[in-house]
Amino acid sequence: MFKSIRFLLFFCCVLGLQTLAGAQNETAALKKLTRGSDVIVTGKVTGRKSGWNEDKTRIYTRTTLQVNEVLKGKGTGGSVEIITPGGEVDGVGELYTHMPVFENNEEVLVFLKKDAKNRAYRVLDGEDGKLIIRNDPNTNEKISAKDPGISEIKALIRKLVNVK
Repeated sequence: MFKSIRFLLFFCCVLGLQTLAGAQNETAALKKLTRGSDVIVTGKVTGRKSGWNEDKTRIYTRTTLQVNEVLKGKGTGGSVEIITPGGEVDGVGELYTHMPVFENNEEVLVFLKKDAKNRAYRVLDGEDGKLIIRNDPNTNEKISAKDPGISEIKALIRKLVNVK
């Protein structure tokens, strides 16, 4: 009986430490993304168009995001264009692992880096730099798959942006 109780207590402690470590890792990743990005915005995908590069050796997709809120950076002008590798053109498709894929009408929070060549943006750290925002059907709060509350993520980003 005592062995069972000790095992249960040990298991609960280990589980609690893993949860704490996971939260710390997410906070560290959020700090890295916030500091490394030029622009952080929330918005809704209003369009996508895939096309070949000039050499016709790679396919890229240009995604237009209607900006709802700017958390870091300036000069988005109400919308931003995001370039990601991959897409489909005339039945030919290219898929890159760990790269974000955007869907029309999807609401997102993205960490963006200015692409010097194209005057557009790319998502920082691939798929880690994109959070899909959804409404919780029970509370109607904005949530993300990576964290229960998007408001907490935005508050931490604002705090990190204001710390020099």
